[in-house]
Amino acid sequence: MRLLPILAIVGAVAALPLVWIVSAHFFAPNKGGESKPLFSDAPAGSAVDSAARIEIEILRQQMEDMQTRLGTVEDELSRLQNAPRQPFDLGNESGDEPLERLGENQIVDSYAQVVLIAGRRKINVGLSTAGPSLLVQMFGMPREQLTDDCEAMTNPTLKAMLVTEDVGPIRVSMLRPAVESLKRVFEKVKKVDVDLYNRIATSGSLCVRRIRGSQSSVSNHAFGLAVDLNIDGKLDTLGDGKTQLGLTILSDFFQEEGWFWGAAFSREDSMHFEVAKETLEKWRSAAQI
Repeated sequence: MRLLPILAIVGAVAALPLVWIVSAHFFAPNKGGESKPLFSDAPAGSAVDSAARIEIEILRQQMEDMQTRLGTVEDELSRLQNAPRQPFDLGNESGDEPLERLGENQIVDSYAQVVLIAGRRKINVGLSTAGPSLLVQMFGMPREQLTDDCEAMTNPTLKAMLVTEDVGPIRVSMLRPAVESLKRVFEKVKKVDVDLYNRIATSGSLCVRRIRGSQSSVSNHAFGLAVDLNIDGKLDTLGDGKTQLGLTILSDFFQEEGWFWGAAFSREDSMHFEVAKETLEKWRSAAQI
């Protein structure tokens, strides 16, 4: 096996503390608990700095890659130290595959890149999910009988609030307050990151059915209070703890508007965004629902 790739990896791993210090310096929280922007000209009042998020994810992936390779390098160095000395061979006559050269983690498509969701169970700060029992108490059942298939809404109270409109990059059928809220979310996204805005797609909004796998619990989609989103029409894998980078950026805008992100569910569902319990209570107090 060639020694040069090993030395290259060792050098990269040795630089890991420096990478961590630099990233910590740029992205450390300030006294108010908010992260420092990577660029000084970030739009004022924006929910998130998309460029900073992308840089953070790149650094995180590089660090995880280095840590994984460190174990491989240590094992290989130990083997070489204990092995009998052989004439140095520039070729690869033994047939052993050389270690892959460590280089920059090139993300061809940042928004569609799949990344781990860091601390996903604690991401919806100050927000909680509106469970089926609460929604039924507020509105009644959306229809008399529910199945696993999407069916028509028959509840007259809900039907009176149901609208179908464009909310920016997508078209949805939802309760009017939710539609107006979505418009505000996407207006902010467009101002801050038009490239991300142009690549937002939906996997559906209104769907009067049960929660998949349940015989009685009603889905939030059945009340017109949830929407599934993705980047470039590529669906997320349910429950793997990962998501598209673009959705992690969008989640900040949604949480600022009072929506709960499904990445925090026990079975991660990062395409799912629903109106939070606290937001529904505000709408109820303002006689919007």
